[in-house]
Amino acid sequence: MTPRTYSSPVRQAEAARTRAAIVDAAAALFSRDGYPATTMTSIAREAGVSVQSVRLAGTKAALLIAAFERTFAGDEGRHSLSERPEMAEIMARPDSADALRGWLDYVAEANRRTAGLTQAMAVAAETDSVARAAVADLDARRRADIGLAARWARERGMLSTGAVEEATDELNHLVGPETYDFFVRRSGWDDQRYRAWMERALASLIERWSGPSTN
Repeated sequence: MTPRTYSSPVRQAEAARTRAAIVDAAAALFSRDGYPATTMTSIAREAGVSVQSVRLAGTKAALLIAAFERTFAGDEGRHSLSERPEMAEIMARPDSADALRGWLDYVAEANRRTAGLTQAMAVAAETDSVARAAVADLDARRRADIGLAARWARERGMLSTGAVEEATDELNHLVGPETYDFFVRRSGWDDQRYRAWMERALASLIERWSGPSTN
């Protein structure tokens, strides 16, 4: 006789709270201390749970990616950024200029929140083969999301059909965490200056996309 599985909403809610505490603790420690110095024990201590609970939540590399996803987008998962309610609302705005400003605001703030985690992922990718594969997968998912943004721009009349792939690469560079790191963390720009630069740079891209050279 197959044993009956028991599922309790209270138990599920408690498990979700525990996981959230673990992932948030991992995010704080990876950002503050870096990838090598952050251990499962330190995450457990920060989250107020057992080390076993942390190990059950995933490997160190998996927790790093989960921490990035939750900090960047508000939740975990492989679903597209365009499926998150806040981003879906932004891209559905009828005024394209307003939508683009909202998109830049969202990404600039998300890059600010995840700056420390981005640095931790760069280190992890150099020192941990499992983390390297996880970061590469995250990068591929990010490019897919940027591709959706490029196709959105085409649908709004800002971009010719043949320019989508190149525009995806350009947008990926424009809004990528590496660009934020260069301007804010390495060059000393404040977040307002970085955000203003993004808007000017995007306007220049759109002007070029709309010109004769993209037809």
